[in-house]
Amino acid sequence: MSRLHLIPNTLDFGVSAGEPAPLGDLLPGVVIHTAAGLAHWVCENAKTTRVFLKRVDAVCPLSRPLQEISIVELPRPPKGRDASSDGGAVAELLAPALAGHDLGLISEAGLPALADPGALLVAAAHAAGIAVLAHPGASAIALALAASGLNGQNFAFVGYIPVPAEARAARIRALEATSRREGQTQLLIETPYRNGALLEALLAQLQSATALSVSVGLTLPGGYTKSASVAQWRQRATTLPADVPAVFALLAR
Repeated sequence: MSRLHLIPNTLDFGVSAGEPAPLGDLLPGVVIHTAAGLAHWVCENAKTTRVFLKRVDAVCPLSRPLQEISIVELPRPPKGRDASSDGGAVAELLAPALAGHDLGLISEAGLPALADPGALLVAAAHAAGIAVLAHPGASAIALALAASGLNGQNFAFVGYIPVPAEARAARIRALEATSRREGQTQLLIETPYRNGALLEALLAQLQSATALSVSVGLTLPGGYTKSASVAQWRQRATTLPADVPAVFALLAR
């Protein structure tokens, strides 16, 4: 039976500082060997997937030349349209698996379909009776939560929040209220060049006793997690890099 393999990518996508770490330091050997053997891929971005496969090839030779490997991008719905409306187009990407070939799904960083596109393809695979196999690898969300010291038994990933100041402030206050009511950690992300702006907004809107954790450059050299109360954050000047991914977590107390 053919399978849809969910292949994790490294978390250093788009980070230009220094040479990337050896792939064997970031992904389990079984994942690298599985990726090396796949001839059919669905991805977010074909160019970065080729870069990933070149890194794989340096550890475990690809089963065929890179130019012979099929790499197809997930459809991107027009702005303002729900991605679920492209379910039919996504299902068509399963053609190799329906023909008996194993198929890989990969995002630009982290685990496919977790805070990244791909869930519709996974759902279509289940509907078509294709086995789905998720492979182990780093997730910035899971790593940030584990390192935060906040509630890891009850949490929600809310992704990006509005950029306009008024809408952003209202969203932050609403997340804090939910956190207080549910005892739930709220996890957010932002485009790296807006890291500083999001931290500034969080410190302006959150209550002093609320716990705030910021994880920067996880799995990268110099990566770190800092957790403290909002009051403590306000007492120290903090500058976040504008070119490295960060995950923010808050827990109202």
